[in-house]
Amino acid sequence: MFIIENYSLAILFCIVTMLCWGSWGNTQKLAGKTWRYELFYWDYTIGILIFAVIMAFTLGSIGDSGRSFIEDIQQIEGGNILNAFIGGVIFNASNILLSASVSIAGMAVAFPLGVGLALVLGVFINYFSTPKGDPALLFIGVALIVIAIICNGIASGKNNRSGVANPNVKKGILLAAVAGVLMSFFYRFVASAMDLNNFESPTNGLAIPYTAFFIFATGIFISNFLFNTFVMKKPFVGEKVTYKQYFSGKFGTHLVGIFGGCIWALGTLFSYIAAGKAGAPISYALGQGAPMIAALWGVFIWKEFTKGNKSVNRLLTIMFLFFLAGLSLIVLSGGN
Repeated sequence: MFIIENYSLAILFCIVTMLCWGSWGNTQKLAGKTWRYELFYWDYTIGILIFAVIMAFTLGSIGDSGRSFIEDIQQIEGGNILNAFIGGVIFNASNILLSASVSIAGMAVAFPLGVGLALVLGVFINYFSTPKGDPALLFIGVALIVIAIICNGIASGKNNRSGVANPNVKKGILLAAVAGVLMSFFYRFVASAMDLNNFESPTNGLAIPYTAFFIFATGIFISNFLFNTFVMKKPFVGEKVTYKQYFSGKFGTHLVGIFGGCIWALGTLFSYIAAGKAGAPISYALGQGAPMIAALWGVFIWKEFTKGNKSVNRLLTIMFLFFLAGLSLIVLSGGN
């Protein structure tokens, strides 16, 4: 299988993770012009599973290092299969709630709150499970990113302030908060199924990243029949949607959702691969800088802050500075 040989390349993979995790939401926004998020989400999960299968039989099956995918999946212990699968179920539950929050309250509310909570809680969970890196630098870096996320949320609130109250905003905030708490746990389950200390000669019974990710993606897809069917019939806002509507969708619309799933899957697989050299807490923390990437899309591509005043622009500047400073400390925390 393909593995990372040095810390610098691991950090590069983590940065790709952050870009992917902060960018897949654009596909929901594109599809949302004509497509309910519940319908988009089916294609999103299909995209994740397709990508996992392709990577398992390509990068997961080449080279002389470690075990190949087929060899690995035949020897992994049942408990580790269950852990990776549960990770997928937990992620799917959290991400459906996050998608609902995006649909109800917008990315400016959902991503900073939901993913911000996942960042803070997840770093603690992953660090105390598998300590790696300088804890002082790591947690100071996380604190700076939290400040950046707060600045982003304040700027979004100032920019979108209007005289008409949206009765669904509180529901969107609650969904984002619950999503963030759930999301903080999924990574640890998948990481526990892998031998993070030795990808070259992994311990018998544990999984290589490609196998763990395939099982994880399977957990997402299978659990979607329960979770997404429920929210289709009992949506948080609006009328219920049906499978007939899904199968009546245009081919191009389906492709947008599948592409969104592939984007997220690329980032997640890279995070698991990088965890061998960077460590789970650092790999997770860098990836969860995604709200700032989403903010970059909003500011420079979607022009969501064009009506902002000087205080909004000042908050955005502070946000990006704290974000970069936090990322730098997280990188340095694992460099020794």
